[in-house]
Amino acid sequence: MEPLFTPEQLADIHAYHQPYYIRAAVDPLVRLALSALILAVLVRPVYRGATAAAAALERRFGGKLRKAPVSRAFFSAMDRLWGETGWGAALLFALFIDLATQLLYAPATVYFFYVLEHRHGLSNDTPATFAWMWFKSTLVGAIALTALVVGLYGLARRVRRWWLVLGVPVALLMLVSSALDPYRARLYYDQTPLQEGPLRSRITELMRKADITFSDVVVEKTSVQSKRIQAYFAGQGPTRTIVLNDVILSELAEDEILAAVAHEAGHVNEPRWPGRIVASLAVLALLFLIDQLLRLSARRGWWGVQRSGDIRTLPLVSLVVFLLITLAAPVSGALSREREREADRYGLNLTGDPGAFRRMLVKAARVNKMDPEPPRWVVLKGMSHPPIGERLTALDTP
Repeated sequence: MEPLFTPEQLADIHAYHQPYYIRAAVDPLVRLALSALILAVLVRPVYRGATAAAAALERRFGGKLRKAPVSRAFFSAMDRLWGETGWGAALLFALFIDLATQLLYAPATVYFFYVLEHRHGLSNDTPATFAWMWFKSTLVGAIALTALVVGLYGLARRVRRWWLVLGVPVALLMLVSSALDPYRARLYYDQTPLQEGPLRSRITELMRKADITFSDVVVEKTSVQSKRIQAYFAGQGPTRTIVLNDVILSELAEDEILAAVAHEAGHVNEPRWPGRIVASLAVLALLFLIDQLLRLSARRGWWGVQRSGDIRTLPLVSLVVFLLITLAAPVSGALSREREREADRYGLNLTGDPGAFRRMLVKAARVNKMDPEPPRWVVLKGMSHPPIGERLTALDTP
């Protein structure tokens, strides 16, 4: 059997992944140190700066904006959501902290997502497209952060059991939020329907055999940024969409693309409701924990906090969430890897073509530069997929 990689390819893969392994080991410590710096040094001066900036903006523009028809309604709604004035300082504080964090991480972001990717031939980004994608991600993050501040802290200031008032609708929304998945990627990449032809017909027939309904097969034009192969299902029910990126169409033969689609179809048949229910309950538990942190901060007077729902507790909340995610990563990673193994078995049974399935995995490993044998601690730390070497070995196991 042909080796998975030539010695030259394997050396390139190891050189590509080594910085990521170092980052995986160091990053938790860096984040802890950064959180300690923010909590010990930056919270008070940043809050003073945000308060002064909000007051200056209110003096300069507040009078006009509060009288204009459209902006007047916005300001009135924000005052009601916050329970009083002062939401401007809270938003600025959250955005200042987020901006400071992003600036500190900017060199690592540029290195890992631009320099390293180009060095090993995995990126088509230009400086302009990289900056534009970074800007869009930052903008989406800022909007999400604004919604978090207004929703969580605004409720926490006005409602005693805010965690229940917020948590129940959020948990219910999580149960159906995947229906929106086909539209999220369009913020970043153009999508067009896969043209009529043999491949589309074979995918349709394969899904008929699997008894999986879908609304469309689309091609996602990711090659403007990346050279990686990708295929996935997005949405559920009437919004379920099969997504193939344009790289997979150019790198894989039709039977290999069918193998990739069959693997992804295995995820469609996973028992999703238990996981969604557990995730929804976990959100409720997390919000309750945050409520206790807010109350503890107010009782202890940390950073000058005197009431529950003070925005100065946001870095502490972020730290606790990071710790919980880090501690849960090995368990969630193990569950994810088992789901991937099941999807491989399902896809292999669906196509009945082990040769095409093996070729699909081998080509994907070569194009995406997958490490066939990553360090075991990296796998156990929370890798979402089994190493490609294990997946290929499993194909030969009866």
